[in-house]
Amino acid sequence: MTIDLFHGFRVHRTEVEGEGGAIHAVVGGDGPPVLLLHGHPQTHAMWHRVAPVLARDYTVVCADLRGYGDSLKPRGGGDHSRYAKRRMAADMVAVMADLGFQRFRLVGHDRGGRVAHRLARDHRSTVSHLAVLDIAPTLAMYEATDRRFATAYWHWFFLIQPEPLPETLLAGNPAAYLTTMLGRAGQGVIDPRALADYLRCNTTPDAIHAMCEDYRAAASIDLDHDREDLAQPLTIPLLVLWGADGVVARCFDPIEMWGAVALSVTGHAVPTGHYLAEEDPDAVLAALVPFLATDG
Repeated sequence: MTIDLFHGFRVHRTEVEGEGGAIHAVVGGDGPPVLLLHGHPQTHAMWHRVAPVLARDYTVVCADLRGYGDSLKPRGGGDHSRYAKRRMAADMVAVMADLGFQRFRLVGHDRGGRVAHRLARDHRSTVSHLAVLDIAPTLAMYEATDRRFATAYWHWFFLIQPEPLPETLLAGNPAAYLTTMLGRAGQGVIDPRALADYLRCNTTPDAIHAMCEDYRAAASIDLDHDREDLAQPLTIPLLVLWGADGVVARCFDPIEMWGAVALSVTGHAVPTGHYLAEEDPDAVLAALVPFLATDG
């Protein structure tokens, strides 16, 4: 576990009804609640340079998504619904309710941003502010995919292949996959303790299957859910941040894409690659702190 990265935080686990497992989180601070959701191939540890600062003014909850970290990792089903962002979002609503929070601010990076987007759509009364880091809406990204994007984000199209092909190939050297995904950020930028947690949590057979199911769901059932509510834009404040040196910046226009699904969108690039909160936490906090303090 990484509680040593979060001074003053405590571990919290919420049992997931009918799943035989729990969602793992760390909780710290006092004040209005903020939920932080991590990306792939990470765990809640990615927030260790951001969460303690936010905890000066907020109750901060950093949770591991199902399939990641120390959260449950169920077998996927034929329709991948156990890893649908709708199901993963429901997990997080249950965590916050378990902590006594019915309404909260929400920040998600990468996969966590996709879960956050779905949570804000499916549980509109629970989210007052939404911030997403280095993503555009999943449906829009798939519809705009070209050779340049497919080459850069090859893992999107590798992990969705039918079981057991990607699981079998990844099992041969899962650590190599993870370090490839982290790229330059994994070479001296990411705290060694956080990197060790990513290796511990994301290289087991259950974790490998779970990450494949996460991406299979994103390419199937998640797209169905996204299409169903295109006519109902989000009305809460939405902050969009992306890395100036990342793939999203090179291939898409995040503000334009989010503007198609939300009514109140602000945001900008920060001087990083994909792993914003670990590469430049000060830039992330400079945007998050005033945004989270606005009326929602």
